[in-house]
Amino acid sequence: MSDLRTYFADQQQAMIDLLTEIVNFETPSRNKNAVDQLVDHMEAKLNAMGTSSVTRYPQDTVGDFLLAKWNENAPGKPILAIMHLDTVWPLGTLAERPVTLDGEGRLFGPGAVDMKAGITTLLTAIQGLIDRDELPNRPIWAFFNTDEEIGSGHSTPVIREVAAGCGLVLVMEPGTSDGSLKTRRKGLSSYHIHVKGRASHAGNEPEQGVNAIIELAQQMLKLHNLNDLRNGTSVSVTMVEGGSGGNVIPAEAKAFIDTRVLTMQEMERVKTAINDLYPMTPGSELIIEPGHTRPPMEHNQQMQATFAQCRAIGEKYNLTVREESVGGGSDGNTTAAMGIPTLDGMGSYGGGLHAINEHVLLSSLTHRATLIAAIIKDWPVD
Repeated sequence: MSDLRTYFADQQQAMIDLLTEIVNFETPSRNKNAVDQLVDHMEAKLNAMGTSSVTRYPQDTVGDFLLAKWNENAPGKPILAIMHLDTVWPLGTLAERPVTLDGEGRLFGPGAVDMKAGITTLLTAIQGLIDRDELPNRPIWAFFNTDEEIGSGHSTPVIREVAAGCGLVLVMEPGTSDGSLKTRRKGLSSYHIHVKGRASHAGNEPEQGVNAIIELAQQMLKLHNLNDLRNGTSVSVTMVEGGSGGNVIPAEAKAFIDTRVLTMQEMERVKTAINDLYPMTPGSELIIEPGHTRPPMEHNQQMQATFAQCRAIGEKYNLTVREESVGGGSDGNTTAAMGIPTLDGMGSYGGGLHAINEHVLLSSLTHRATLIAAIIKDWPVD
């Protein structure tokens, strides 16, 4: 029998066909009906792949989630792959930007690299191991969510439930442009700040007012001073609104705050500092509301050991595996913060994420399918 690299090199056209098939389902995160069409398609495809079970998690406002299991009753902790079916692209994008191949080994299409290529390589890797009679006797699970591009607000509780007790999580987000895995991701916390003052006529009685914009400006300076960019912490005021008229002392002002950190310790420092803010202007009121939060994926000892194991398996199959730190978050932040060994950026790679030139390097399809299959086949059983 051929080795894994040769086997998956021979599967490249089949992977191109599968990727094209999946990309041709338009799946904007907030369009449940559109996303569920792909969920239906994937549910049927998974049921035809020799799964032990496929569980559907009905959702009210986003597409339904799927959990597929192979070797459900086998011993050992499961290997769990996590991927998302939703994209950032609105309905109608395909009419303007149909799936195309160029002469330089790239496939272009909305959502192609983020992350329908990851889905393609994961399914191809599992099917390949089944066809080669090399699927290990351990539980292999695959979870498909539909709201990752809008923060995984609905799916995170399900991911926590599904991932608990797993021995390894493979996050099928795209790798970096050179194929590196993502072994450190910043954590994210957002906040809404609402200042209430008191309106008055700006010409006749300015002294009777409490200027909410002036109060907010003072708070924004405090927030700016929380930045520690050298050590990876950013606290950014990204949106501001306030006032009701050009001749009115503003009674209200609002701001949106985006924070990014590398460690849980730093996340707690920033959180405490923001929650400890107090009004500076007499008569004003300060309301702080937390928004979306994702913990950081820390480059700790467990992450280093997990990556080292992955790299060793790659070397066994003559695959070079590199690592990199990135700023954006993923569902891998959730599982890594749970203390579960996590490998992120396991999907194929290319460029133009969320951009008009989004594309997949075709060579990455076979590289990643080989690596995923090797990890599933050779990862130590807990």
